Formats: sequence, C-alpha cells, structure tokens
Amino acid sequence: MNAALRRDADVILRSSLNAVLPDEAVRRALRDLRPGKGRVLLVAAGKAAWQMAHAAVETLGRVDGGVVVTKYGHVKGEIPGVTCYEAGHPVPDANGFAATQKALELVQGLTAGDTVLFLLSGGGSALFEQPLVPGAELQDITSQLLASGADIVEMNTIRKRLSGVKGGRFAQRCAPAQVFSIVLSDILGDPLDMIASGPAVPDTSTCAQALAVAEKYHLALSAQARALLAQETPKTLDNVTTRITGSVRELCRAAASACRNLGYEPVLLTDQLCCEAREAGSFLGSIARTQAGQGKKLAYIAGGETIVHLTGKGLGGRNQELALAAAPAIAGLNAAVFSVGSDGTDGPTDAAGGYVDGDTLAALEAGGWSGYAALQNNDSYHALKAVDGLIITGATGTNVNDVAVALIGEKTPPVSPEVSPEW
Repeated sequence: MNAALRRDADVILRSSLNAVLPDEAVRRALRDLRPGKGRVLLVAAGKAAWQMAHAAVETLGRVDGGVVVTKYGHVKGEIPGVTCYEAGHPVPDANGFAATQKALELVQGLTAGDTVLFLLSGGGSALFEQPLVPGAELQDITSQLLASGADIVEMNTIRKRLSGVKGGRFAQRCAPAQVFSIVLSDILGDPLDMIASGPAVPDTSTCAQALAVAEKYHLALSAQARALLAQETPKTLDNVTTRITGSVRELCRAAASACRNLGYEPVLLTDQLCCEAREAGSFLGSIARTQAGQGKKLAYIAGGETIVHLTGKGLGGRNQELALAAAPAIAGLNAAVFSVGSDGTDGPTDAAGGYVDGDTLAALEAGGWSGYAALQNNDSYHALKAVDGLIITGATGTNVNDVAVALIGEKTPPVSPEVSPEW
C-alpha cells in the first residue's frame, strides 16, 4: 500500500465530512423558525436524525416532546424531551414501523398554534414508515428495488404510494399545526419530494410514473400494492415551510479544499454522478492513468450516488465496488482512488467505502484474489479487507451522498494508456 497516498486520503475524507456535519446548518435554519403560541414538537427521521435533533434542541433550549428514528448504531446519547429509536435501513423493519407510529401519536390532535419541527435526512424512506401493505411485503418490494438497479427517484416513486407518511402524508397528519421542515439533502439536484420520499412535501410524481417503474423492473406486486400505485398522493400542502441545508455540492467543495491544502490541484468533475459503481470506478482509474506523469499532484473529484446491479451473493456497497473497479487502471502508478458514503455506511457493511492504489492489484493477486471475480460476485468488501482497503469511519451524523477522489502523486512516471492492465 502507498502509505503517503493513504494518509492523504484519510485527511481529505476527515476534512470533507467535518465540513458537512449538520450541526451548524441546523442552527442557521432555525433562525427562520417562527413558532406559534402553542407547543413545539420535534420529529426527526433519517441517518442524520440524532445529530440534527441534538443540534436543534441545544439551539432551542427545549421542546415539548419529540421522536427521533434513525439507523441502528446512530443514537449517540439522550436528548432532553426526545425519545430516540433505532430501526432498519435500507430495508424497513418492525422497529421503524413502531417508531413512526410513536411519531404519529405525538402529532395527533394538534392545533393551529402548535408547531412541528420536522428534521429529515437521507435514509428516511426506510426508517420513517407506516406501510399500507403488510410489512413483510414492503420489505420484499424494497429488496426487489435495491437489487434491480433502480435509482433513488424511481425507488421513492414506488415507496411513497405504499406509505401512510410519505409523499406529503405526514404533513397532512400534522394539520392544522404548522410544520417547519429542515432537510439534509441526499439526492442529486435536491428534489424535495424525493428526499426520504417527501413526508412533508407535495408529491410531483404521478401514478403513471409509479406504474411505469413497476413494469420497468418487473416488480412482483400484490393486487393491493398495485391498487395503491394507482392512488394519487397529495399535490398541495398549506401548512409547511421548508429549508434545505447541506448537499453533495458542499461535500465536493470541501474535498477540493482539503486536496488543495495538501498540495493537489483539484478538478471537480461532477457533483451529479449517477451510473453503475464499477463504471464510475473504471472511469476515475482511466482518468488517473491518462493524467499520470505530469510532474504535479492532481486530484479529480466526483460526487453523487452510484448504483450496484446485484449479480452475485458477496458483501459490499457501491463505494467499495467503485474503488475496487479502479484498481486495474492505476496498477503500478503513484495514484489512488477512494470513495466514501458521507453517512459512514456503505451498503450492508460496517465500512464507509473503499480505497485502492497502484499496489492494490498486485496485493490482491498475491493473496489469491481475483478482482474481476470479486466484482462479479459483488464481494468488494472481502477483497478490499484482504488488502487493508476498507475505509471505516463509523456513523458520521450526516448524509449528503458520496464523494469519490482520484489522487495522482507528484512522481508518477508516464504510462501509455494502451498497456493498462485488465481483468
């Protein structure tokens, strides 16, 4: 392993993630809060829910009751006046259903003078849920969507129609109270009705689009689920004020700044990366190979959210798969490619992402690993673990998509692209 590049990668990731923690962003948004004369209640949902709720209560001084529902392992302590729950992600589970029911009970019977502070972050689609179909069927449909390669907008177009809280329905349940919503965006372009499936936003998607997604991915749906896809969601809401805070764009800017501080010349390729993870990794590796040998330190940055089409039964996530796919292109170079999920988790693993450099391919082969076979089996986790290529941060408290970086060291010799190793 290239120790210098790995050290730089760790510094870049730490600086980038610290820059997009929601604490200060929540405090800024709360300057616009004008609560009524009644109670102020808090509901927070998503992978950054605990962090957002903690910052909100610290800023406000108190709330008159609250519910937090977040991913397992993401509650970091007690919050005064708030009950915290942990639940399943990315597949919803019974704990999430029960926690959502507690939130709905909290907002029952409110008056026009009451205010609901609704804090929303990525992961809320799974964590904040009152299913309108049996829980087991909702879990099965979610698993089908995850395995199909459907993007997040397509997934949420389906999920909001199978839910009693998504697609603006939670805000309806709060009426006549006013809802002040602070949203930490994890979807490219910040479409409010798609972030966590928009529990407090009028839905812009249509029944026709939902049915088209179901047909596109050949989803196995019950008659009840198909009937729900044909029922329209709320298109107007008059009791909601929304503030978006945080985005992948900020994450990319922070990564570029960190690279610059380490002497790299940063180039932001995109903050709307959306393709197969292995294709993105191969592309970043190819860029590194083409640009190697210029005699200066370079960094190429791509933010967004890739997808994985499951073809095997291994373990991994989109960021680990992206990194592993870059390994052959940068073999032998003074270069590295790493990718990380800003929430600190990547797929069903304890890793936030993956790291490879010019030494990775040889190390894999020396350990008896075939990188190609690992990708085909979607087993990037075990392959990267074998060569110390996992990035493990633990839960970060934020969730604004992913960032991937290709680093090129100063003393990389010129390499002809046509001799790039292939699997």
